[in-house]
Amino acid sequence: MAIQKVLVVDDSKTELMFLTDLLQKKGMQVRTAENAEEAFRRLAEEKPDLILMDVVMPGQNGFQLTRAISRDPQYADVPIIMCTSKNQETDRVWGMRQGARGYITKPVDPAELQAKIDALN
Repeated sequence: MAIQKVLVVDDSKTELMFLTDLLQKKGMQVRTAENAEEAFRRLAEEKPDLILMDVVMPGQNGFQLTRAISRDPQYADVPIIMCTSKNQETDRVWGMRQGARGYITKPVDPAELQAKIDALN
């Protein structure tokens, strides 16, 4: 399955713009959400092929949101890549335990992100 539709969840407008621009240049359709509530609204509107998830956000954090999405039968098949400034090995392990299929730290290296996306295809 080629990844075409990506949902980027991040409370930083700078990160949203950077990731949106990066993914659109690769020919992907990008939708964004700045928090968990908005992310669930976007999921209900259109199921993405991939979710890029920040961890540190107001309200429900990315770990909690990843767990909620990956345990929802309607969205459990949507891969999630954590995209965060949290760079400790314990954070990566915890993110993967919540259901993430990949984990990369900010600042995002475009080549590393592309490799993670390619690995899912």
